[in-house]
Formats: sequence, structure tokens, C-alpha cells
Amino acid sequence: MPREIQLRSPLDMHLHLRDEEMLKLVTPLTTETFAGAVIMPNLVPPVDHLERLLAYRERIMAASDGHRFDPLMTLFFRNYTEQELAEARDHIIGIKLYPAGATTNSEAGVKAIDAVEPTFRMMEEMGIPLLVHGETHGFVMDREKEFLESYDYLATKFPKLKITMEHITTADAVAMLDKHENLRATVTLQHLVITLDDVAGGMLDPHLFCKPIAKRPEDREALVNAAVNAHPKLMFGSDSAPHPIEKKECCGCAAGVFTAPLALARLAQLFDKYGKLDNLQAFISDTAQQQYQVSPPEKIVTLSNEPFQVPEAYTGYGQHVIPMHAGESLEWTVSKVQ
Repeated sequence: MPREIQLRSPLDMHLHLRDEEMLKLVTPLTTETFAGAVIMPNLVPPVDHLERLLAYRERIMAASDGHRFDPLMTLFFRNYTEQELAEARDHIIGIKLYPAGATTNSEAGVKAIDAVEPTFRMMEEMGIPLLVHGETHGFVMDREKEFLESYDYLATKFPKLKITMEHITTADAVAMLDKHENLRATVTLQHLVITLDDVAGGMLDPHLFCKPIAKRPEDREALVNAAVNAHPKLMFGSDSAPHPIEKKECCGCAAGVFTAPLALARLAQLFDKYGKLDNLQAFISDTAQQQYQVSPPEKIVTLSNEPFQVPEAYTGYGQHVIPMHAGESLEWTVSKVQ
């Protein structure tokens, strides 16, 4: 008999659903197995007004294929007025800060941290979390490490502001988690599995190229150790980022790894490898519920220790998206969703 594990209300604390036809294709691939997800706001134009956010949430729910799912919405960071924040507070889980030009559709992001401190102060007073894409514009392998100084500054100057270091990739960022009480972090599936060698050590694999870029084996080891041992401030955030195949297999390859359809199965395989399946529930839901004080819809996902063949591509609505591990066989599969 295959072994099984049940996960209660899985949460993805960092997800890109895009919009229009891509939204229709990829949304059900998350809503089928996840009870909720933190939705990224870097559309074109960015989701930086409440009306735009509420309309986007409606489009997500319309595309969710009837599954029980809670889109945890975020606003794109800018200098907001006190009235704007007060009106948005009950509709958002946080505000997402992108350094200008750091990643996909972030050109309207922040150019100088100290120039937006009034908004940080109001967020702190209102209890609105800050979610951060933490990279500088330095050498690509050092961008996250260099940004840690900004986390130090923000966590110290705004001690009651809850700050999430999004998609951390380095051992230094893991260590930063224990430095400040108001810091927490998400980590992706790909950064728990690959290193830069998988991306560019042989033939370039565009479907593993993302930002922040995958780092060194010792960084991956630190991330895995924190995840499988259920670090109390580390949560799963897939950063699943679909792009049409023509945007990936081209000159000027778009950054993003599409992992949503296989995330739970691959995480079960990883945690099983380290003999830590009992800690997957904390990583996939419990820690996020505690850190963000959210109560997702009830959903029980059963995974079985049986092969799962990852499709070569996901297609529909005129879209063609290649997932991580395309065509490969994983050791675990989702066998039931209640």
C-alpha cells in the first residue's frame, strides 16, 4: 500500500496569476489544491488602487473553476494617503514593494526606501504588512545579500511593521530571520530544489530562470534545512510565475518558474527525502496562518507515495506554458481533495 499524507488548507504565500487568458488557464491549477494564496499585484498597469484590486479579485474568483479558494490580495507599493490605506485595509493582506526595475513589471517600483517612509509609518500604525522583493541592482549573485541592509534598517526603524522577505535564496537571508522579531520570509519550490548550476551549468534552461536567480549549493542547503525543520517564520510561497513559451524560449527570456500544478507533490517528495513529512503541514499552511492571522477555507489534500507524470506543457485559451520538471516523473501525487 502506498504511504499517504493529508494537508489541511494548503496556502501559497506568493503567487502570480497574471490576467486575461493566462489567468483563466493557470488559476484552476492552484485553486484545485490550495485553500488560498497571496496574489502578486505587478500587472500592467499595476494593482495600486482599491477599485483595481477588487476588480482583479472578481476576475480571479470567476476563473477559479468553483473551487473553495481565498485570494489574499496585495496592493502594489506607492506613496498612499492615509484615507487610501484605511479604505483598503480590510481588503488586503499586505502591500508589495518592488525596487524599480528589479523584476517583471516592476518599472513603477520604489527608487529610494527613505523617500517612502511616511507610507511605512502609516502601515505600521494600521497593522498592514509589508511584502518585499529584496534585491538591489548590483551583481546578480549578490543582489539579495546587499538588500539585507535595507531589511535591517526597516525592521529597526519600524519595529511594529510586519515585514515579509519574499522568495529568499541565500543562507544570509535565513540567518536574518532570527535577527529581528518583525521579519518573516517565504521560499519557493525551485530555490529548495535547484542551484544556478541547474539553470546555466550546462545547456541554458530558460524554464528555470527566475529572479532572484538560484544561488549556490550551500544556500540551497540552508533553505532546505530551515524549511524541512519548520522554522517558525518561514512559509511556502511558490512565486509560480507563468509565461507563454514564446516569452521563455527566446532572446531576452522572461524571469519566472511555473510550479503551481506540481508544488505539493514535489514538496512532499523533498520533505520525505529528509524524513520530515510531519513538518510539511507547518511549512505549507500552519506557519502562514499564525504569521498573518488568517483562517483559510477548509480543504483536505491527500498526497500518496505514487508516481506523478508532470505534463510537458499546460495549454488552453491560446496559452502554452512549460512547468518545472516538465515530462519528469515525481514520487508523490495528489490523490484526493476534499
